[in-house]
Amino acid sequence: MTLSADSTRPATSQGLATDSPGISGAARRLPLKGLRVVEFTHMVMGPTCGLVLADLGAEVIKVEPVQGDRTRHLLGAGAGFFPMFNRNKKSIGLDLHTPEGVRIARELAGSADVVAENFRPGMMQQYGLDYATLSAANPRLIYASLKGFLPGPYALRTALDEVVQMMGGLAYMTGRPGDPLRAGTSVNDIMGGMFGAIGVMAALIERGITGQGQEVQSALFENNIFLVGQHMLQYAITGTPAAPMPERISAWALYDVFTVKDGEQIFLAAVSDAQWQVFCNALGFTDLLGRPELANNNDRVRARPSLLADLRTRLAAYSAAELAAIFEQHGLPFAPIVKPEELFDDPHLKATGGLADIRLTDGERTGQTTQAALLPLSMAGERLGVRLNPPLLGEQSGELLAQLGYSQEAIQTLREKGAIA
Repeated sequence: MTLSADSTRPATSQGLATDSPGISGAARRLPLKGLRVVEFTHMVMGPTCGLVLADLGAEVIKVEPVQGDRTRHLLGAGAGFFPMFNRNKKSIGLDLHTPEGVRIARELAGSADVVAENFRPGMMQQYGLDYATLSAANPRLIYASLKGFLPGPYALRTALDEVVQMMGGLAYMTGRPGDPLRAGTSVNDIMGGMFGAIGVMAALIERGITGQGQEVQSALFENNIFLVGQHMLQYAITGTPAAPMPERISAWALYDVFTVKDGEQIFLAAVSDAQWQVFCNALGFTDLLGRPELANNNDRVRARPSLLADLRTRLAAYSAAELAAIFEQHGLPFAPIVKPEELFDDPHLKATGGLADIRLTDGERTGQTTQAALLPLSMAGERLGVRLNPPLLGEQSGELLAQLGYSQEAIQTLREKGAIA
């Protein structure tokens, strides 16, 4: 089961901090506790930056339109965006088309250590929420600007993850020749947000030394170039253009997906001469060890087409489970071919607390509980867990406005005017 109607079911992941009701676990001081982040973000890239900072303990305040972040209501491939990238955050809904909404946004930004945004160039300046304006009043401010492109000829282009994958060589490398294909997840959005968070943390260290804040910029296109940089250097070194992954010249002969008994599939690899010997001995293919044309890794790579054809015939008699057991026993690399929905039941994730319970906040499944992947790291032996569920729209608006000095009467008036949600 991936969903539960019991919204009060406690989180079961290990190492969760206990800063909010209904989220249980062992309390620990998180490294960014006491840091206030105000994020004006949407979709994936900006929210990922905020997510990393929030999971590390920062108080992250998500400023949403009064209608809510659009990702609350996306279907299909976008249905998981909001609950995945907005846990451990507080929500305030503001109408920036009203003077009151803009004033509150500036007051919130003025209370922040970090402001993050990922809107089109120039938009934040319209509201006096750009780095130049905010840093004039608060020189210690760190401002994370997450864009499609760093400043330059492309800066004003509209960017999407798919756009930069196409123009940055990644779709070419992922697809078959003549059939560019985007990667199966939002790699640039997520990594671009992560690099933004890395920049913020570096700026925090520098601020601790100099007392000065700064603007940090991260961008989808430049992130994509970093991802394909190894293939750029491959060409620079070999003089041969990198082929798309399905047609690549592999660095290893045994490094492929095999269709085996009953049509099952499994990825198998041997990435050294020692692993090749172990593989042949473990499966009784010792005749291959005596062939001079297969003597070392590079020889096997040159013989790869005929060698793979031979191995596919030999391995077809085994089930995927049998091969997995053999490879595991002998310490050889292997992997079952797993679909995302099957990961909810992955024994390693369940045993290590890699998934944490969260409450869904939007749509037909509001109030139901499911699980989400945590950051892929541990600190002092503990995973960084869920302190706050993904917020309802404006769930903390009253609390945050009260902290800014607004009376309950003033807050109610703002609600009636539609300036806040």
